[in-house]
Amino acid sequence: MKYLLAVVASFLFLSGASAQERTITVASTTSTEQSGLFNYLLPRFTSASGIGVKVVAVGTGQALDIGRRGDADVVFVHDKVAEEKFLADGFGVKRHDVMYNDFVVIGPKADPAQIAGGKDVAEALRKIAAAKAVFVSRGDRSGTHEAELRLWKQAGIDLSAAKGGWYREIGQGMGAALNMASSANAYLLSDRGTWLAFKNRGELAILTEGDRLLFNQYGVMLVNPSKHPDVKAKDGQAFIDWLVSADGQGTIAGYKVGGEQLFFPNASH
Repeated sequence: MKYLLAVVASFLFLSGASAQERTITVASTTSTEQSGLFNYLLPRFTSASGIGVKVVAVGTGQALDIGRRGDADVVFVHDKVAEEKFLADGFGVKRHDVMYNDFVVIGPKADPAQIAGGKDVAEALRKIAAAKAVFVSRGDRSGTHEAELRLWKQAGIDLSAAKGGWYREIGQGMGAALNMASSANAYLLSDRGTWLAFKNRGELAILTEGDRLLFNQYGVMLVNPSKHPDVKAKDGQAFIDWLVSADGQGTIAGYKVGGEQLFFPNASH
């Protein structure tokens, strides 16, 4: 009898361990983590599916590199141009829109470049460059960094010629960039979600917003199991299917900070 109980106990332990090991790895952006979205979203997915999620939060470029190496099952990022190349190169199965928010130009309330209240982001960047006001760039190949570089180009600013002590690339995530801008009273481009969740604002405020060029779309893709057979395709696809379902989309819409919605679901069903 004791032997039987020991076998049953051992089986239950191993079954529990197996259940706990049903996890996927999602390579995603610092904005989805630092905004607090994943802390809100993932427990609800796990409760519904029994699948745990391990997040590797880096810039979008790094997240896609992780997917290319097969070190993640799913990529959840925000640089559509880079995402479409990832697909074209055969590393992803299918791209799905999930949600959007927008970018905003943050800066010190003293506003030495005098951009406050404007909606034209290109004009705001031209003024910052002309004033040589300190600007913090993530410089990390993230979706935000790539968007920032496109905006400088659209503003007609050649950063290689304009760079000086005023333009500071840090090679770090959104939270670190905001902290540096706060300590230096500098300008920077931020996604709105991370800004709303950010506590150490100091003298910083949103100074330019509302330009259509500041639209920020997020997409999700399963890493291609034909390239990487170790990809947990079934459970990874279950996560994607949940994100774009009415339940997942409603959960995204329900995430708020200070009563303000951070992300807006827009998956096509």
